[in-house]
Amino acid sequence: MAPQFFQFLFNGAVYGGLLALPTIGFSLLYKVLRFPNFAFGTYLTCGAYTALVFNVELGQSILVALIAAMVVTAGVGVAIDQMTFRKLRNQRALAVAIVSIGVVFILENIARFIWGGGLHYYRIPVHRDVQFLGIHMGKPQMAIFATALAFMMLVQLLLKRTRLGKAMRALADNSTLAEIKGIHTERMIMITTAIGGGLSGASGVFLGIDTVIEPMMGFSIILSIFAGAILGGIGNASGAMMGAMAIGLAEEISLVALPPTYKSAVGLTIIILILILRPSGFTKR
Repeated sequence: MAPQFFQFLFNGAVYGGLLALPTIGFSLLYKVLRFPNFAFGTYLTCGAYTALVFNVELGQSILVALIAAMVVTAGVGVAIDQMTFRKLRNQRALAVAIVSIGVVFILENIARFIWGGGLHYYRIPVHRDVQFLGIHMGKPQMAIFATALAFMMLVQLLLKRTRLGKAMRALADNSTLAEIKGIHTERMIMITTAIGGGLSGASGVFLGIDTVIEPMMGFSIILSIFAGAILGGIGNASGAMMGAMAIGLAEEISLVALPPTYKSAVGLTIIILILILRPSGFTKR
């Protein structure tokens, strides 16, 4: 049982790392715009399929495909925000959330129309797993975890050490006061959306490497992203990272006792418990 538990612990750390990337953008934009943008899950799908085109159809390395996926998904996020959500800034949160679900279905069906509903895989070298204390660690998994940690560190440096990051955090804390201080709200929303979209695109590539590429891959984990944002405290980027890691670990470790079909229910259960016990989340600014 002990080796199995540590295997799930390692898998949970990898899964939590790729969950953390879209959770950061989702959390910051939720705080600013006051609605859950469910399209963030499907931005993962956009990133995964963009990388598929570059890696499989154009024959580029997975690294080039990753960079392309981040750029394209950042652009998709900004374009959707400007064409759709910007016109609804003053609408009720529920109405905008429903529109974001509509965006999800549109993007998913575009992917299904172009690539079909089957499973796709990247062309990456196959390596033997590394074994340590009975834990099987795939080299792609280790690369995913290391790269996700590097992205999280870069985001932390951006938010804590740069004027842009401080402006983004100020807008998330108090948008009215930020405007009074001269921060251009719409520009900051675009930049935050681009960063969140880019991170989501990277997460989609990582998820495609770790599992498979299919049209529902992003939407299937949106509850986990939402749970990580709530657990970490909405608008708290550092908390979003820790919350996503906790959700990833909880969902994977639950497989020790529960069938895989119940994995997604763990995130939903955590959302319910947090909203009941501590709606502000378990981390402080």
